[in-house]
Amino acid sequence: MKKNIIKILFIIGLSNAIMVHGSTPKLGSGIEEKALLEGKIYKIKSAAELNALVLKPGDKVVMQASDWSNQQLNFKGKGTKEQPITLTTANPGAIKLTGSSNLKIDGEWLLVDGLAFADGYLDKGHVIYFSTTSSNCRLTNSSIINYNPPSRETDYKWISLYGSYNRVDHCEFTGKTHQGTTLVVWLADKPNYHQIDHNYFGPRPPLEANGGETIRIGTSDWSMHDSYTQVSHNIFDKCDGETEIISIKSGHNTIKSNLFYECDGTLTFRHGNFSEVLDNYFIGNKKKNTGGIRIIGENQKVEGNYLQGLSGTGLRAAISVMNAVEKPKLNEYWQVKNAVISKNIIADCTEAFNLGSGKNATRVLMPDGVKITENYIANPQRLMTFEDQPKNLQLENNQLVGATLTQGFVKAKQELIKSNGVWQLKNNLKKPFWLTERVGPAWKVARNNF
Repeated sequence: MKKNIIKILFIIGLSNAIMVHGSTPKLGSGIEEKALLEGKIYKIKSAAELNALVLKPGDKVVMQASDWSNQQLNFKGKGTKEQPITLTTANPGAIKLTGSSNLKIDGEWLLVDGLAFADGYLDKGHVIYFSTTSSNCRLTNSSIINYNPPSRETDYKWISLYGSYNRVDHCEFTGKTHQGTTLVVWLADKPNYHQIDHNYFGPRPPLEANGGETIRIGTSDWSMHDSYTQVSHNIFDKCDGETEIISIKSGHNTIKSNLFYECDGTLTFRHGNFSEVLDNYFIGNKKKNTGGIRIIGENQKVEGNYLQGLSGTGLRAAISVMNAVEKPKLNEYWQVKNAVISKNIIADCTEAFNLGSGKNATRVLMPDGVKITENYIANPQRLMTFEDQPKNLQLENNQLVGATLTQGFVKAKQELIKSNGVWQLKNNLKKPFWLTERVGPAWKVARNNF
């Protein structure tokens, strides 16, 4: 009797698997195991169809050719690492979401692949929104292009990253002309550990107002919290929205191996402490107002970066170390303490270093404990400008070519040679990442002509 009951339960379970997966697994072949692991495929033609689904681990939703204007997609579910839930399209990049279309990613282990938003706009909010409870979700191989309202004063974000351990990769975001940061990482009580990599951030014209950052990590109110966000292997192409291309407003972030190409602005440690800017490329080609790295806050690290042809001075110098205010509020300028600036290459820039930049009647606290060591500087118009005299400044073993020696600099041989489009030290040649790795969606033409 017991054996019969077990046999009946097995048949019922097998019948349920057949109902879910749409085919009968062949026993004894191993196919039954695959069938039980794979999810169901849903083909949809509207947001309403997506929003009505109750999705399970392994399920896949495929958007078909249809009218995808004014669609509010709510992609919700709880997948697993082994069986994420996927939202994609039958023709990635060709099926366009237009009008007031937007997307909410709300769940765990959700994968969005191949969506394209173009030539629409919102009145407020976010084009793509990772919810506050989202985790381990991913947006990849997707784009938002020219999603602008009639008025440039209308403020909404293209990407808002809440939640934790989410990733945005191999996407394109081009042509934002209105108020609001292109991509924002929003903080909470716990670090969020987001990853932003291999994206192409295309030209953004000057907004001529605050709020035109390409990426912002945090806000002033949350700036003393840690984020641990990593931004790597992205291309920022003529991102001229405002002075801050990337605005770091939180702690323990890493900005590594990105290209900033002819960008009117700087990568700015605006608030927070203990962040790192490593191995990035800043290529200005003498375009007006192109800047490098601006340092504010404590225990920031700037190492191994390449800065070439930057025309900016003062706050937009190749490396600018700011003065601060006494007893600052969260949204004001905090004192630079214990900054490490080392092993950077600064070539053909108008002003290599500006120390105490931004000094005025209220910004009276000079940097304290800045260490500038082992940098290689070639042909600066101005090597170092002191707007204020830092305390406990260490200038050691910096190599200098094409300018008058001063304390902390030693005369070097001309060690730079042109390799793979950038000037490199001849004993340390490497291919820039954009020549070896794909940046942006797979369905777009590869971008390696920088």
